[in-house]
Amino acid sequence: MAMVTISNDEQRDLESEVLQRLIRHLRERSEVQNIDLMTLAGFCRNCLANWYQDAAKARGRDVSRDEARAFVYGMPYEEWKSKHQQEATDSQKLSFEKARKGH
Repeated sequence: MAMVTISNDEQRDLESEVLQRLIRHLRERSEVQNIDLMTLAGFCRNCLANWYQDAAKARGRDVSRDEARAFVYGMPYEEWKSKHQQEATDSQKLSFEKARKGH
């Protein structure tokens, strides 16, 4: 299979579209709790916000934690938590602890 040559700009644009799609997907799937994402995938919405903040800082931009989270959640984090976040069950906490020890 021949590889298609993609310019750096095209690659960046594709990566941007993928990230935007992932964020839209996570916004639409608010029933999926962050603890479950962390347990299964090793990252969550807050991680994406942290990575966004890190990327901004690397470019000399000062983006606050609240601004980064609003970018990912599509609303202020506290609002999202009050609308969608559920108390973690004992089972979720146990699964998270088991998964965390593997990292």
